[in-house]
Amino acid sequence: MQIDPRRLAVLGAVANAGGVLAAASVLHLTPSAVSQHIARLEAETGVVLLDRSRLGGRRAAGLTPAGRLLAAHAGRVAEVLAAAEHELAALTGQVTGPVSVGAFPTAIRHLVAPAAAAMAATDPNVEVHIRQIEPGPGLAALRAGALDLLIVETDPADPSAKPAGLHAVRLLDDPYQIVFPGQWAPVIRVEALLARPWIDGPPGSAVRRALDRIAAHHDTTLNRAHECLEFPAALAIVADGLAAAVVPALALPAHERASVAVLDAPYAGARRIDLVHRRGRHEPSPAAGLVAQAITLRATTSLATVTQRRHR
Repeated sequence: MQIDPRRLAVLGAVANAGGVLAAASVLHLTPSAVSQHIARLEAETGVVLLDRSRLGGRRAAGLTPAGRLLAAHAGRVAEVLAAAEHELAALTGQVTGPVSVGAFPTAIRHLVAPAAAAMAATDPNVEVHIRQIEPGPGLAALRAGALDLLIVETDPADPSAKPAGLHAVRLLDDPYQIVFPGQWAPVIRVEALLARPWIDGPPGSAVRRALDRIAAHHDTTLNRAHECLEFPAALAIVADGLAAAVVPALALPAHERASVAVLDAPYAGARRIDLVHRRGRHEPSPAAGLVAQAITLRATTSLATVTQRRHR
């Protein structure tokens, strides 16, 4: 019996993600491809690894006892490979290989893309692959090994924001700003905006909590006339003169526009931006460690650059 370690990794992803469909999303494969990998692994081992009795039902197909046993070995194989990378890098002094980084749009724009460009100039043997991904699927992909690093945004006031079983490094606090249509100017204080329409975030979102803090600070009820998932959509509504909004500093337009004005709002709070990687003696890998350093360096200057641009 000879087990293909790549198929073993796919089995581990099924175990970590909670099913074939979830693993397919994490690994950027089709569900059919994941199923084929499992079927070939079953042929190699001679045992059934996937419990197909629940296929077509409401619950995702799980692993058999043999599948769970083998999936546990997938994690240990990953640890052995990580140790080999560290030891080889220490012996040769060379760091090479691909590094997959997941992030949300503003982090890609201000942190990941500039760090990847810097890495291309200083460490061309390290290939940075950028993937825009939501936090939930991103954490699953990180745990499954489909990502090496993940940048997430959290609300420090949310106790459930800490990712379990992973290591998070604080990059920066991105303060919320109040943006409003330029044609509403002159506006010097937030009080002049309280009776105007506002753009809310979805229930449970950090933006909604920030807007709640503004309302509580001024002891008022805001007219939440609109709701947006993404900051560019909110900024477009503001630019068209329809409402005010709360957005983090890094999400402000790259170039100042007369159609959008900005006010500081310290009591609105800030979103925390973290760099997350797997826990382990050999995590992150040498290549991922270099990329993490480049992202961290970029984080120390990005917010200052945005602030300077605003006050020129």
